[in-house]
Amino acid sequence: MANTAAKGHFASFVTVIIWGTTFISTKVLLSAFQPIEILFFRFLLGLAVLLIVYPHRLKLTSFNQEIIFISAGLCGVCLYYLLENIALKYTAASNVGVIISAAPFFTAILSNLFLKHDEKLSVNFFIGFIAAMAGIGIISFNGANLKLNPIGDLLALLAAFLFACYSILTKKISSYGYNTILTTRRVFFYGILFMVPSLFIFDFKLGLYRFVNPVYLLNILFLGFGASALCFVTWNFAVKVLGAVKTSIYIYLSPVITVSASVIIIHEPFTLMTAAGTVLTLSRLLISGIKHKRKEVKNNGFTE
Repeated sequence: MANTAAKGHFASFVTVIIWGTTFISTKVLLSAFQPIEILFFRFLLGLAVLLIVYPHRLKLTSFNQEIIFISAGLCGVCLYYLLENIALKYTAASNVGVIISAAPFFTAILSNLFLKHDEKLSVNFFIGFIAAMAGIGIISFNGANLKLNPIGDLLALLAAFLFACYSILTKKISSYGYNTILTTRRVFFYGILFMVPSLFIFDFKLGLYRFVNPVYLLNILFLGFGASALCFVTWNFAVKVLGAVKTSIYIYLSPVITVSASVIIIHEPFTLMTAAGTVLTLSRLLISGIKHKRKEVKNNGFTE
């Protein structure tokens, strides 16, 4: 049991490390691609990889189960990433990375509302929520320029809520007992299906000649193979093992990774305001760590 939990924590950590840098790859690709183009190519590659790696078919589920798969594809693949990519056109990659860290708060709230979850919202939860929201508010002023990007920042916050919905749906899917790769592939399929209308609305162009540029090719391969095919499987596995709330806590690491990568790779400014906002947001991770450590001691080393 402990070994399985350790695998879940490791899977969560690896996933967030990779996801924390996807904002940078997307920002690079946005110089030549529309958000919907990046999204479509990325998940089409991811679906192809999962088909090659595990060429088996998921037998038809019940109607109610199929609705959950459809909802997960809509929330976690289509709408979440579409809003995130559009947000990156209006605000800095570091802003989006920090704001997405609101997802665990939404996950905890939804979990208490819709799942049989025995960990009630505590005082620590609300203290952490206030601290992180303060950090998000500071980081949204875009550092020393104090420039608010309401469109991009609000889209990123909505994307965080949608990812929380996806996490809850993923936890529900994990209870069905199917292979994780097969369930991830089914979610990808519905997500791509929902993207099709957007291809016409947002002026999608195939334009494969753009991938002659090695920078664009490597970034889309990273997003398709690593951030989509690999990370969705590892994240779904972690949710299955640890639960939606505990897994989502790792998202608090995303701002540090994103901000660091933004400064190093695409030379976005790192100001005192950015640092303060990041520290406040990550304070929730420390609060959660203390809380779960106390629970482990109380339970003689055994967690939920």
